[in-house]
Amino acid sequence: MKLRYYVYLIKSEKTGELYTGFTEKLDDRVKQHNSGTTEYTKNKGPWELVWFAAFNERRKALDFEKYMKAGSGYAFARKRFM
Repeated sequence: MKLRYYVYLIKSEKTGELYTGFTEKLDDRVKQHNSGTTEYTKNKGPWELVWFAAFNERRKALDFEKYMKAGSGYAFARKRFM
């Protein structure tokens, strides 16, 4: 069974900031962040992939991304990955 949906954390090597995102093509998405074509992250790179989770269902991945961007998920990510 191929896992197709990813929630990921990247860390700015410039500022130390973490960014959480969702994608279907993880390698391509990290390259986009590092090429400066992604609006929010374009001036903060280079970026390093520090963590990802893979999901079979798009909805579950999007729900998990939402969790990681708010409340206890946000706190967890910053505590464990900073």
